[in-house]
Amino acid sequence: MTTHTPLTFDGRAVINGQRVAARSGQTFDCISPVDGRVLTQVARGAEADVDAAVQAARAAFEDRRWAGKPPAARKRILIKFAELIQAHGDELALTETLDMGKPVKYAKGVDVHSAANCIRWYGEAVDKVYDEIAPTADTALALITREPVGVVGVIVPWNYPMIMAAWKIAPALAAGNSVVLKPSEKSPLTALRLAELALEAGIPSGVFNVVPGFGPEAGSPLALHMDVDCIAFTGSTRVGKQIHVMAGQSNLKRAWTELGGKSPNIVFADCPDLDRAVDAAIGSIFFNQGESCNAPSRLFVEASIKDAFLEKALAKVPAYQPANPLDKNTVMGALVDTTQMNTVLRYIESGKAEGAKLLAGGEAVEPVAGGCYVQPTIFDGVHNTMTIAREEIFGPVLSVLSFTDVADVVRQANQSVYGLQAAVWTRDLNKAHGVARALRAGTVHVNQYDEDDITVPFGGFKQSGVGRDKSLHAFDKYTETKTTWIRIDSPI
Repeated sequence: MTTHTPLTFDGRAVINGQRVAARSGQTFDCISPVDGRVLTQVARGAEADVDAAVQAARAAFEDRRWAGKPPAARKRILIKFAELIQAHGDELALTETLDMGKPVKYAKGVDVHSAANCIRWYGEAVDKVYDEIAPTADTALALITREPVGVVGVIVPWNYPMIMAAWKIAPALAAGNSVVLKPSEKSPLTALRLAELALEAGIPSGVFNVVPGFGPEAGSPLALHMDVDCIAFTGSTRVGKQIHVMAGQSNLKRAWTELGGKSPNIVFADCPDLDRAVDAAIGSIFFNQGESCNAPSRLFVEASIKDAFLEKALAKVPAYQPANPLDKNTVMGALVDTTQMNTVLRYIESGKAEGAKLLAGGEAVEPVAGGCYVQPTIFDGVHNTMTIAREEIFGPVLSVLSFTDVADVVRQANQSVYGLQAAVWTRDLNKAHGVARALRAGTVHVNQYDEDDITVPFGGFKQSGVGRDKSLHAFDKYTETKTTWIRIDSPI
């Protein structure tokens, strides 16, 4: 067991550079899924708090205390912000683990590193993005420029709190916007700490504000606010649809959403490395306790190799048994709370009731008293019409389906309301390209699943959302494109 220095947490909001209580004085308990302890009381933000944060953000944007800085100046401050995140990596990782249950080794090695890298990357990028001059007649000059949209509202989920926040605030801030962030009420603590580190790095007061609270009480007022120019949301498809409606009902603010997934992972009999395919299938579905929107939760294995594949897969399951997330050797920790744990268990019961064959797991366990843990679970004999094959579970549950025909497996893979991610395993180059082109997904992996980088866009087709996070494409969400025509009456 690894021992950690106890932390004290400040659950107050960060508005206009200050730690403040909710205007109502209300708080809610921040409960750790690791062992059920209350970590702290968090400000229960509501409409009045959101309004104060938006007013601070608007004032900061209008007086150009941030937007008016040269891109190179914003770059230096964002790089300092990233450096502070790395310097406080142990603290942030422990906070993330206690707050939402992921193994501390991944909180440090993945979440802290990725959040810092994202902020650094956009800082480095912003003074290297050029505007354009359109091809016109000699009598005119047409400038095509990007401008920050203004005040950006951001709502992020609880599964990767730091990373999801960074994916949105980094390009928004780099472009010169002011931001109001509402973290999930299930994991608010690292977002609040990030706001403090941003101030320490030199981001002016009012530019980056964080208002914790519940969705209907704080998230909805942010999405409906008439002085928010853009709303960026990551979460469920159900709530994402509401975000788009609220954006339209209010001031027609730009709405960008990264939503659910039910990603197909297709393994053909000519897979070039079956062991690698097994490692990817098992590792990716059970990583982060299965609480990943892009988890490969539907595994399609060609019938002729399914038995061999499952034998190898089941042999790996014991290594993913839930354990104390604070232990440096743990690879699967706690689900975020009892609500999510019960949701996962209901899906498992649904799979049994609809005729799927339970091969492994399926039960709640308690490696730490009072915590929220579910065994890694594998179902065989799943059909695409079953609930566990159609709905996003957001837990460590793998559905295995078999196929014999290429066209049929592509049809089944695309038979989903989602289109976030997919994979295909084959040594046939023509098959790989053909299937990849046919899959309706924002990202398609070939002969791997977990490759990722800040340089590539992330987002989905269909009901997996609108817009792209990461890469230079993310700047499109947080900038307006302006054309300026200049008449030239040359004397020569």
